[in-house]
Amino acid sequence: MITVKFFTERGKLQGFEVKGHSGLAERGNDILCAAVSSACYMTVNTLTEVLKSDVDVKVNEDGYMKAVVANGTSEAENLLKGFQIHINALAKDYQKNLKVIYGGADNA
Repeated sequence: MITVKFFTERGKLQGFEVKGHSGLAERGNDILCAAVSSACYMTVNTLTEVLKSDVDVKVNEDGYMKAVVANGTSEAENLLKGFQIHINALAKDYQKNLKVIYGGADNA
């Protein structure tokens, strides 16, 4: 199962952590893993390269990514909200394979 944790503080999105695999298909052929991964990379690349946000990013080859925005702007938060909407829509369609949770970045 893929777990996406959204980091919030005082009601504002600060970032996310993604881990796991959906189990729908073998690695490299899993449409849900590809959709989540693509959305993660698009979000982080837009934060860092377009918005020039200060983002602490950690990635490994086992389906893990964590991104936390330091001193986020409203533009950065709006981008994270768009990512959140996308992930929640996928979670609704793939309830057995994708779980969304919320918490602080310190507890990740």
